Amino acid sequence: MHPFPYGKTEMTALSSVDHRMELLIDRYGYLERTVNPDLFSCLIESIVAQQISGKAAETVYAKLKQAVGDVTPEQILATQDNDLRSCGLSGRKVSYLKSAADFFSNEKNNTASFFEMSDRELISALTEIKGVGVWTAEMLMIFSLAKPNVLSFHDFGIRKAITALYGLTELGKNDFERYRTMFCPYGTVASFYLWQFANDNCVI
Repeated sequence: MHPFPYGKTEMTALSSVDHRMELLIDRYGYLERTVNPDLFSCLIESIVAQQISGKAAETVYAKLKQAVGDVTPEQILATQDNDLRSCGLSGRKVSYLKSAADFFSNEKNNTASFFEMSDRELISALTEIKGVGVWTAEMLMIFSLAKPNVLSFHDFGIRKAITALYGLTELGKNDFERYRTMFCPYGTVASFYLWQFANDNCVI
């Protein structure tokens, strides 16, 4: 684990392009976010977290680590489905974990190349894995691959924060693209501040 790499350059650039983002940056200061460069364990954690609260996800993932030891493709494949389900995982999520483990253990899939791919190529490659949609791929791009320009339309917190911050009644895809362009090439850092704003119930 290590901090997501950003600092004064990104914060200054975002503040200069938008006054409301500047308000958030002035309010929160530097927000440290961690990166897990182990793409497989980060993916497993993301799958565990799908459609449940953050606290529940932490509990289930802790139980999973107790059950399998090191979170590796080999360990996931070697663990019985019932033992995985006993960690609090649904049958569907167990199938997703096994599919991810199959994908990463297959020598034909050169996952080391993920670190060299463009954002579009990454989303295409990652969503080939059963249970990985665009949102999960984008979260991996941020929290494992440390991609600098990810602003997810599929993330409810991001949409909620933008809608509130800019006084919108609704946020369509075309409007969202305007904000994505405005925050480019530091969309990921903008995401950190928007998430924090959403966590604070979007109170200016």
